[in-house]
Amino acid sequence: QVQLVESGGGLVQAGGSLRLSCTTSGSTFSRSAMAWFRQAPGKQRDFVAAISQTAAAIDYADSVRGRFTISRENAKNTVYLQMDSLKPDDTAVYYCAAGPPGVSKISTGDWYYVAWGQGAQVTVSS
Repeated sequence: QVQLVESGGGLVQAGGSLRLSCTTSGSTFSRSAMAWFRQAPGKQRDFVAAISQTAAAIDYADSVRGRFTISRENAKNTVYLQMDSLKPDDTAVYYCAAGPPGVSKISTGDWYYVAWGQGAQVTVSS
């Protein structure tokens, strides 16, 4: 079973930057689309960004487009989320997710992803 482990969360002032990493176990990483979601207290889990197996397809939520960048290193089984110009509204637990292996599609729906990490807290102070 695939395991995903996020790292890189923390506390940052508004306008600052953080980079999240998500490293996966197993041999299916390079065959899976990857995504980041986030959930603020009392709110539903929202899509943030997704990337296909070869990075040919990338999508972002409107709220982070132009500020966040998703990327991946298949040789390291790792997907990244570079977050710049952070705002207090970006405060949330961030989750990485893996799509079904061998399916060349990205999705903004959390129903599509078959494995999830435990989450990393990101707090942006004003």
